[in-house]
Amino acid sequence: MIYRKGSIADFEQLKELGIISYSEYSSTLDAENWKKLKGILNDDEKLKNTISKSTVFVCEKDNEIAGAVYFFSKNNPTELYKSEWCYFRSLGVNPKYRGLGIGNKLTNMCLDYAKETKEKTIALHTSEFMDTARVMYEKKGFERVKEIQRLGKKYWIFTKQL
Repeated sequence: MIYRKGSIADFEQLKELGIISYSEYSSTLDAENWKKLKGILNDDEKLKNTISKSTVFVCEKDNEIAGAVYFFSKNNPTELYKSEWCYFRSLGVNPKYRGLGIGNKLTNMCLDYAKETKEKTIALHTSEFMDTARVMYEKKGFERVKEIQRLGKKYWIFTKQL
């Protein structure tokens, strides 16, 4: 497996990965909310904007992007994240490559990069139906700071002091 920074050249594979890795939630969400999530995953402009504003970390296996995550430095606030926080979003691993530690390694890459770039607080959000991810983040010392509702489900914002 090769871990590297991604770029806009990876657009098609990143889009495909997002759809493949989040499609498992189609049965967890009701039809209306799955349609919303699927719309987000298929929004080319939104993904291009995400790639351009973030540092993308990817895992390649057999010339295919097996996993990816988008890291945002501080001063990129959203309705979920404060300006002084860095954060990462949309960690996804292709189901055929799960169990190989890819999500863990990509998370560690975000943590290491945040430390390298002298960030103070790193944040993320995850949901009640993303148990594997939530447990991994908690084991790494992330703490829940806020509960929110998205897509008809409970989500939590987590932070970790660096």
